[in-house]
Amino acid sequence: MVFNSIEFLIFLPIVVLLFYLLPHKWRWLMLLAASCVFYMWFVPKYILILLVTIVIDYSAGILMERYADQHKLKKTFFVISIVSTLAVLLVFKYLNFLTANLDQLCASLGMETHLLTHIILPIGLSFHTFQSMSYVIEVYRGHQQAERHFGYYALYVMFFPQLVTGPIERPGNLMHQLHEKKEFRYENISKGMRLILFGFFVKMVVADHLGEYVDEVYGHLDEYNSWSVLGCMFFYSFQIYCDFFGYSTIALGSAKLMGFDLMDNFRSPYLSKNIAEFWHRWHISLSTWFRDYVYIPLGGSRVKFGRWAFNILVVFVLSGIWHGAAWTFLLWGFAHGLLHILEKALRNRFPSKESQSKWVRISVDALCVLKTFVLVTLFWVVFRATDLEHLKAIFVTAFTNFGGGEQMSVKPGMWIYLGLFILSDIVLRNTRFDAWCEGKPMVVRWLIYAVLVFMVIACSSVKNFPFIYFQF
Repeated sequence: MVFNSIEFLIFLPIVVLLFYLLPHKWRWLMLLAASCVFYMWFVPKYILILLVTIVIDYSAGILMERYADQHKLKKTFFVISIVSTLAVLLVFKYLNFLTANLDQLCASLGMETHLLTHIILPIGLSFHTFQSMSYVIEVYRGHQQAERHFGYYALYVMFFPQLVTGPIERPGNLMHQLHEKKEFRYENISKGMRLILFGFFVKMVVADHLGEYVDEVYGHLDEYNSWSVLGCMFFYSFQIYCDFFGYSTIALGSAKLMGFDLMDNFRSPYLSKNIAEFWHRWHISLSTWFRDYVYIPLGGSRVKFGRWAFNILVVFVLSGIWHGAAWTFLLWGFAHGLLHILEKALRNRFPSKESQSKWVRISVDALCVLKTFVLVTLFWVVFRATDLEHLKAIFVTAFTNFGGGEQMSVKPGMWIYLGLFILSDIVLRNTRFDAWCEGKPMVVRWLIYAVLVFMVIACSSVKNFPFIYFQF
């Protein structure tokens, strides 16, 4: 079930109503059943894969806690759990890619093979496997008590607002909330509705309209000139941001209706002055996951520069591979890691801004923001390309065809929608939309709501795009 559908608009109010009508002791069961319905709306049989992961990691948590004083046995259960979970991810997400490339390699050596597989990726697999792994790791480290109630653990992994596309929650934040008795509070309903409304605007009005232009130009590169392709590079940067940010905001709002607080996934990433800051603001639940469970165990920043650079490349390459089984994703992750390393290497070569005037500092910061946005935009081209040949074609057309081909025609409304979002992103840099609204007079708040409702109803794209991160 997708957020931007009639089914979800019927499903969510029913779930929230039942949540508050039922006694606390039965709420977990209702939420678990609702989450199963939500997930099975896509491909019902794939819930069995999710169930296997849940059973393995739930059992591992209990066994690790039971044998906490026997380190080797505890570690054995930990390794079995992690390897099993990663094996599921490997088979369903990467086996097609591995066999296809092995077939190509064998063919280049004159060997005929038929290893190609056609396994369909279960939706949200990368998200819920990482969420389940975070629980196992925290129990192993002794930071989280093992959950004895199978239903509550299953709900932790399957909680429908963030099941398919995150945020990737941690047990320390979500698990205890699932056990808490939630009272009906008007402010939770109000905050949740604001977030959902803003999320729908960002996704359906901004992201989907941008997607129309991006799909048209990237799908017909031979028909458009360089200016059109360069414009689509800019458009895709905001399409993917608005698409993912919109989903995360709707997820936060849906959970908030029932009193649950999920972690923020974005903090105005395109206002970052460098790539390190960008990753502190973009897909925060994933970047902190890799920080806590990969980067720090490798030594983090407490090592010499060479080893630190290696750690960074490992994290970013893994991040790229997490997004998808394709050379473009690996290249995208490597590019981000390499830029991170270069920026740190060059940072000490420039004079400190502290000794400069206020306006010089502001100007330098603005240029740094622009530089980071341009580089991130170029990297998004790698991310968006269907394969390396498509990537080459995009860049060749973007920089060698200024005189020929059609010019992309952009409707005036598109600039209004995008401008409103950029303005809101600047205004909301250090706060969320629901919190920002609270400080405004009632008349102003309701005027904002009315404008957003009108735009969602009247200005949404006629083409219903699936959420981009569904493919991961």
